[in-house]
Amino acid sequence: MSLLHPTREQLQIAPVLHALSDPQRLSIVQSLAEDPTPRRCGSFGLCVTKSTLTHHFRVLREAGVIEQHDEGTARLSTLRREDLEARFPGLLDAILAGAHDLPTVLA
Repeated sequence: MSLLHPTREQLQIAPVLHALSDPQRLSIVQSLAEDPTPRRCGSFGLCVTKSTLTHHFRVLREAGVIEQHDEGTARLSTLRREDLEARFPGLLDAILAGAHDLPTVLA
């Protein structure tokens, strides 16, 4: 099954800001920004149900913030930093810089 991702040109500011407005999704993006290695969905240490985690990743993917691909039984996620920077210069860095002042949502 192929996952749908918006192209760079299809990225829109409202869905991106909505995706980044949730503290848990923002935590996922912070982790991916700090380590660009593709990560398994379960490796982020969020204390949420599997269905909630799936929802968060879907919101991030459909907004174009992350890219996901299946590798065997694992679904790996990466941050679409270059696409976000090309479409909305400075936005991701500004949000990530401001996010350091927020309390962590990790266990």
